[in-house]
Amino acid sequence: MAVTMALFRVCLVVVTAIINHPLLFPRENTTVPENEEEIIRKMQAHQEKLQMEQLRLEEEVARLAAEKEALEQVAEEDQQQHEAHAAWDLWSTLCMILFLIIEVWRQDHQDTPLPECPSGDEDELPGLGGAPLRGLALPCKATLSHFYDRCIRAATVDAARTREFVEGFVDDLLEALRSLCNRDTDMEVEDFIGVDSMYENWQADRPLQCRLFVPFTPPEPYRFHPELWCCSRPVPLDRQGYGQIRVGRAGGDALGCICGKTKLGEDMLCLLHGRSSGAQPSCEMEDLLCARESPHLDAMQVMKWFQTALTRAWHRIAHKYEFDLAFGELDSPGSLKIRFRSGKCMPFNLMPVIQCDDSDLYFASPLSREPSGGGPASSTDWLLSFAVYERHFLRMTSKALPEGACHLSCLQIASFLLSKQRRLTGPSGLGCYHLKTALLHLLLSRRAADWKAEQLDMRLHELLHFLEKSLLEKKLHHFFVGNRKVSEAMGLPEAVRGAEPLNLFRPFVLQRSLYRKTVDFFYEMLKNAPTLIREYSLHVPSDHASLPPKTVVL
Repeated sequence: MAVTMALFRVCLVVVTAIINHPLLFPRENTTVPENEEEIIRKMQAHQEKLQMEQLRLEEEVARLAAEKEALEQVAEEDQQQHEAHAAWDLWSTLCMILFLIIEVWRQDHQDTPLPECPSGDEDELPGLGGAPLRGLALPCKATLSHFYDRCIRAATVDAARTREFVEGFVDDLLEALRSLCNRDTDMEVEDFIGVDSMYENWQADRPLQCRLFVPFTPPEPYRFHPELWCCSRPVPLDRQGYGQIRVGRAGGDALGCICGKTKLGEDMLCLLHGRSSGAQPSCEMEDLLCARESPHLDAMQVMKWFQTALTRAWHRIAHKYEFDLAFGELDSPGSLKIRFRSGKCMPFNLMPVIQCDDSDLYFASPLSREPSGGGPASSTDWLLSFAVYERHFLRMTSKALPEGACHLSCLQIASFLLSKQRRLTGPSGLGCYHLKTALLHLLLSRRAADWKAEQLDMRLHELLHFLEKSLLEKKLHHFFVGNRKVSEAMGLPEAVRGAEPLNLFRPFVLQRSLYRKTVDFFYEMLKNAPTLIREYSLHVPSDHASLPPKTVVL
């Protein structure tokens, strides 16, 4: 628009100049006036002025044209940048979708069972990768077998006799405890259940220690109502694997009152709760070992009750025995130690537990240091133990394996190396329960023929390789929680089978210092393994000179 106006103004000036030119429209009197020179001078000045105006207008037109061209160029660059950004956003979105697809595929691929070797027992599992363990050079097969026979099997020769002695004493102790309890007001103690390495035949080190579950129930008419983490509202990740135990009566609230479920008339009053809007916990719940102002069972209250009950029961039968009984660890309610007059000690552990409905799941006090769990958030959180199911699984699997299978031998050697390294460098975030979990996963993925006795070295290498892979990924799934590969014949509750997988290595994600310490611990254990195996193969204690027969799973 501005260019058009400028051109119009130039044309107007030219037309005006032409019209006013004296040669184009001469006057009738052609006589040249006297002041012709002055007129010519004025016309020349006017012409110069018009030329200057023309030049100014041309410069303005050029400037406007340059500005228009610059604006068009800027607009074109903006459009190109917008198109480039749009293309970049599209590629970013496509790359993100691709990465998500790859990650989902990787997770599914890792969750698939490890393929069996069609031939050649030396082939590694593809899921474990081809890289060897860093710093691990296991001795030859003959040295490893000699180490196991002369050291580990010989060290556990007294396992059966130790179990028999502890079980007989615990029977007597619990019977005395029952005789001191009031069946109308006190908790009722049931028969013990043997669990863990001593009852699964993979105890690898001294002192031999029995671990026994002692289930207990509340007095009539009360009962325990377990509340699993996977059956209630969503809970934080660090609370998965825990649950709470509500004490109450069937069909009522914590005190067995129905006023909270029934609308009372205006002229009716609940004699238990008065005019309160809901059922409130009372001192009666504290008598049932519940937390203050709560209907849930308190682990601290249970610990105090159990320790007091065991002390009273021991005082009643102490005159029958020629040894002393003392508590081992102060923060574990059932850690006991028998001290003989000769100075020898025999530790064992009685853990008060609550059965989860009619299953073989048991709630254990987190104060008892259950190996698969972390620290509790509150004293009303109880850790869900699968120890009985683990014993059943090992028993069922052993029946399908070849005679003299090496699965328990692998676990014993790995546990032995772990305990020796712990004495050298102190504890870490790695425990025997993690070794056991890794073995259970391998038992489920491997063929029965892969566990022959002569394949001990390969299976031990594979066990440590699996553990290394899990440690580097900070992911070791609980064997039973959310594992659909476990046979339904095990009888696991459907809520547990269908739950989200539980990562036993999750603390390593949150605690970097603990993870670094555990990784260093693991590789130090691998580095020391060949030396330990050779040294213990050569130096066998004199009291283990005779070899016992190989054990079988009970």
